[in-house]
Amino acid sequence: MHEAAAGAMLPAPRQLLSVPVHFTNRRDDMAALDGLFANAGTTGSALPLIVVSGSAGVGKTTLVSKWLRTLGSEFPDGHLYVDLRGHTSAGPADPAEALGQFLRALGAGSVPADLDELSSLWRSYTAGLRIAVMLDNAFTAAQIRPLLPGGRGSLVVVTSRRTLSGLGMDGAKFHRLQALDPDDGVELLTRGIGKDRVANELPAARRIVALCAGLPLAVCLVSARLASRPRQPVESMACALTPDADRLDALEMEGEATVRNALDASYAVLTAETALVYRTLGLLPLLTFDALTAAAACAQSVTWAERCFDELIEANLMEDTGPDTYRFHDLVRVHARDRATADDTDRARGKSLRRTCDWYLQTATAAQARLTSAQFTLPRTYAHPSDLPAPFTDDVSALAWLDAQRLNLMAMVKTAARSGWHATAWQLVDALWPLFLRLRHYNLWFEAHEIGLDAARHDGNGEAERQMLNSGAIGLSAARRLSDATVWYGLSLEAAREAGDARDEGQALLGLGTCHREAGELTDAVPYLNRAITVWEDCGYPRGAALARIVLGEIELVRNNPNVAVAYFTRAHDALVSVNDPHDAARSLAFLGHARAQKAEYTAGTAQMEEALAVFTTTGAKHWQARTLEMLGRSALKHGDNAAAEGFRAQALALYEITSPADARRLSKPADQPDGRPPQQH
Repeated sequence: MHEAAAGAMLPAPRQLLSVPVHFTNRRDDMAALDGLFANAGTTGSALPLIVVSGSAGVGKTTLVSKWLRTLGSEFPDGHLYVDLRGHTSAGPADPAEALGQFLRALGAGSVPADLDELSSLWRSYTAGLRIAVMLDNAFTAAQIRPLLPGGRGSLVVVTSRRTLSGLGMDGAKFHRLQALDPDDGVELLTRGIGKDRVANELPAARRIVALCAGLPLAVCLVSARLASRPRQPVESMACALTPDADRLDALEMEGEATVRNALDASYAVLTAETALVYRTLGLLPLLTFDALTAAAACAQSVTWAERCFDELIEANLMEDTGPDTYRFHDLVRVHARDRATADDTDRARGKSLRRTCDWYLQTATAAQARLTSAQFTLPRTYAHPSDLPAPFTDDVSALAWLDAQRLNLMAMVKTAARSGWHATAWQLVDALWPLFLRLRHYNLWFEAHEIGLDAARHDGNGEAERQMLNSGAIGLSAARRLSDATVWYGLSLEAAREAGDARDEGQALLGLGTCHREAGELTDAVPYLNRAITVWEDCGYPRGAALARIVLGEIELVRNNPNVAVAYFTRAHDALVSVNDPHDAARSLAFLGHARAQKAEYTAGTAQMEEALAVFTTTGAKHWQARTLEMLGRSALKHGDNAAAEGFRAQALALYEITSPADARRLSKPADQPDGRPPQQH
């Protein structure tokens, strides 16, 4: 167990993939890895780093998963896993993506956007931990280096089709995994179809293993097909696998042609419905699948999709990676996509992709409606609306779904933009607002809004363009990229005035005022904020005026005018409660309590800050938990309660260390030397 920033105890992550029940032998390889690990622990000061290489389908992932499970007690702080997608059509995974995944698994909320800062935070966070990290399907050494944890108490194991000899400079040890020998291959086949069947046709069984080149993936595919047809002679399968005379030796050496033969044989006996699911999933640019996605893509029921998934799993064509989460081996994915290209029309393939985009848009919009109901949402358009149920029932599960699906959602954004479905692209970005606001995936925030802005312009939708500019600028400001944020807000202000859109004009003015406030330019900030209030009150938008008053109240706190600040925060809080915006109402309440504590109303102010903290804790808004804890600490220090001040400060610092390194550095100053800067608005 390890302690999360909010003080709750989280279970140590155990992310290793499950090991198939038919795992066979590999005793020599397991012993070799034991030896490499033992030697790594006694030589030099480098982190233990092992690279397992081998051809496609040879069983690298399964071997390493099996071996790491034997070392469970060595790494009490957890096992982390990531697929670096070294050989997928979408290209290798960005190390920043993997670092964000790892940090959140260890309890982080939001994480920095910059790769160097992410890597530094990762090393600091893991310096005192004992964790095992599996980096699966790597492409280059450069992909690996930012992912190496701090300290020497951890272990990193990399799998790759490449040797990655460049990691030798980082102290890596190397192991090349070979194909199964004939006897082990026959044993693997036996585990799938039974001893009697193999014994009765042993020569044919040996031919199958040879035709599969000893690759476990190919043998398992053949085994699954034979197991589903208990009366089929083993010899007939051997004949079906006999290669064409013109098969390329180079491909054979890499295992791809061998696996393709086995995949062709497995695909040929799928039911028509399951074959459709197989081809359709091969088209989708998704990292993982679930039954809901398949049902949406094929315009069928969830029950229908689950039956097809059962058949794909039984045929060893799909891997189960977690609760209702599945994936293809990268060679299987290529085969499925190739079958879709060969067997389906362009129109059918396009329709499946469009249905999937629409389902993700519809589901993300449902999550947005739950999580940020008080905020203005632009209308949605669907080519294929779905009647499938949303995979969440409350706010917590809605945010969890957005987070778990964030990379798939981004893949859908890119697919929609690339396909010319511009309205769908920017609407998807708009629907992701709660994910960005609550969890602060900065890199995705920026990338999504750049795509969304371009899509809105191609769509000729000025309102959507301004929405993308404003929400993208908020992310830039939150990441302290104030110059970039000011440019985006300026473009939005110009466009809003040209269109005569008062609400968007107010949003841009608020953003510009906030940027000046965060840059310490308080005098420059005030006119923008006052103008925003005037514009919004004239057009009847009290929520916007309340948000601007919060920033004005912050400025008065910095100027040491708590009485004026209380007036701003009180008006803001009353307005936000009246429009049913609980998140921003809690923000204004936290500031109000802080201002009251500054003007000698410590007890009442503390009660209001604690009330706001309870809201942020319930909703999982870690950023604002930290801000409120910091305000409580500063108020306690001013009141002379040093023990309480240090306790609040420690809790806030723990949150900042995993969500905002810059704030962590700022707050790391001694408690009696505050820098005077109050919490900022985001």
